[in-house]
Amino acid sequence: MTRWTWGRRTALLGGAALVGVVSTASAVPAVFELRDSVPVHDVPVDLVSYTSCDTALAGLRTAVAQHVGAYGPAGSRGTDVLELDSRAAGVPRAAPGDQAAPEHSTTNVQEAGVDEPDLVKTDGRRLVTVVDGKLRVVDVASRRLTGTLDLPSGYVTHLLMKGDRALVVAGSAAMTDTGFAPGSFAPEGSTLTMVDLADAPEVVGTLELGARYLDARQVGDVVRVVVHSGPRIPWVRPDEGRTDAESLARNQEIAATAPIGSWLPQYELTTGDGTRTTGPLVACDRIRHPEQHSATSMVSVLTFDFPGELGTGDAVSIVADGDTVYSTDKSLYLADDRHLVPNQNRNRVPAPPTTTAIHQFDISRPGPPRHIASGEVTGSPLNQYALSEHDGHLRVATTAFNAPGIPEQPPASQSAVTVLARVGTGLVEVGKVDGLGVGERIHSVRFVGPRGYVVTFRQTDPLYSLDLSDPTAPRRVGELKINGYSAYLHPAGGTRLIGVGQEATDEGRTQGTQVSLFDVGDPAAPTRIASHHVPGGSSEVEYDPHAFLYWPQRDLVVLPVVSYGAVDKPSGPISGGVLVLRLKDNDFTSLGTVRHASGQGVDSAVRRALVVGDDLWTVSAGGVRVTRIDDLVEREWVPFT
Repeated sequence: MTRWTWGRRTALLGGAALVGVVSTASAVPAVFELRDSVPVHDVPVDLVSYTSCDTALAGLRTAVAQHVGAYGPAGSRGTDVLELDSRAAGVPRAAPGDQAAPEHSTTNVQEAGVDEPDLVKTDGRRLVTVVDGKLRVVDVASRRLTGTLDLPSGYVTHLLMKGDRALVVAGSAAMTDTGFAPGSFAPEGSTLTMVDLADAPEVVGTLELGARYLDARQVGDVVRVVVHSGPRIPWVRPDEGRTDAESLARNQEIAATAPIGSWLPQYELTTGDGTRTTGPLVACDRIRHPEQHSATSMVSVLTFDFPGELGTGDAVSIVADGDTVYSTDKSLYLADDRHLVPNQNRNRVPAPPTTTAIHQFDISRPGPPRHIASGEVTGSPLNQYALSEHDGHLRVATTAFNAPGIPEQPPASQSAVTVLARVGTGLVEVGKVDGLGVGERIHSVRFVGPRGYVVTFRQTDPLYSLDLSDPTAPRRVGELKINGYSAYLHPAGGTRLIGVGQEATDEGRTQGTQVSLFDVGDPAAPTRIASHHVPGGSSEVEYDPHAFLYWPQRDLVVLPVVSYGAVDKPSGPISGGVLVLRLKDNDFTSLGTVRHASGQGVDSAVRRALVVGDDLWTVSAGGVRVTRIDDLVEREWVPFT
């Protein structure tokens, strides 16, 4: 089974089109080059604001004209994208100060105090899920389904919840009344729906966006939603009865006359009483841009009071790409690795390593975020866990590939951790440790205070231990080589790390899900002290760590696992559920697997597990199963149909 790299997606973004996706099933990716006429190392990252729509239009027209070809912007076929889920996870925690609700787990997030959207939320009194595309509400005390809501439109993916409100995110094909031009870039769409949960769940507002949802974060009573949009311009093509030259000339004319509305993402807001308003999502003077860009991508950050009424989001935007979002309680970072395309490298010229632009926003104050700094690092980050802020410094783990200029020879690769500090409006490199995993790429990263842990993989799994206590002199202090790899690392208290990934042979062939326990007490000599292997297994945690549950109060490690039969018999029966492990005395003991019944076309794959009081709640598209933690005996089955 092909496993896609967590956090990557295919898109025309920032003037660099990625028209091929690298699978982690391959040991080494294809050769790549940047598809953009602007050399990436020469691109300044200082951002300035447009002063008016006239200056914005002039700048955008000029920028896109430099990239126009017979098919529109060079290398593009539109902004239709292959979405690969880039969600991440962290440490679940019990809700403090709520005497009426039993102790319960919450969503696995990267940073304490910064909530992330997921398929399931609970406050200890109610469980709310969108796992089957509908919003379902289950009362915890009675263990009964108390509400079902068909949401207005789109493919529902995630939600946030606070008090009696839920904010639901859905992807959609297009907005309803904004008039996307035929032949234009394929519209990117998403819908935010505010739902009141006080009684029967009820929609109290929807915001349809002509932009693709990237990610969101909630800090206290404020939610920031990050979306991506491309211009809606009706480029022509040679295959429409024109020669290449005629198509190029027509596209140059289109670029020179496109109105400002072609670049501004649109919105349609519907309030609870049915009132509708439409318009551009962002004002022209709220758009910032680098000196050089291709005008083919814009990222906007929306701000909402939550719980509260749904507005238009008071957006701020940058003319750039961004596919990785990382946030603390005071700063939001957007990483743009400028994307790559497979290249035959006909000229056999060595290609330079890629770079990633990083933009920092201040979210410590009420209202819209404020862009305060930008910088760049060599290489590409894996996902949000590749970024971590500590004591005023941003640590970024990346893998860089150098195309050698010879088609038959794979690109040389190595990974690094770069430490950035804010100096004025720049994020400036103050320290770097590189040479990690030469010939390999990063599979997981975890920063814990002044320490960092990086897993690379090709045939074996080096776990690197890093000392980052001196930001100006980060250093590699230890390395552990074992077969397989960890795709997710989770702090387990004291000097321990839990790793979830794949066991592998000496040749690098994966053998099924492996849960590992590492002792990193001696940074110079990390060791694996325990492991649990599920032959032929695969876990959602490998690409979406929101699915991981660690509940130290009861020594529980819980993760969904689907088994495709023995490795030597891959056509064996498929079975799945949540694997429940007890982590005690530095060892794993299997308590069993909680499964959901299948039938009537309902997906029985268990997606999430939560703890409420003395019970383990597991959620699938078919319903919720409640079992006792101690012996996994069923207390209740709550069907959704």
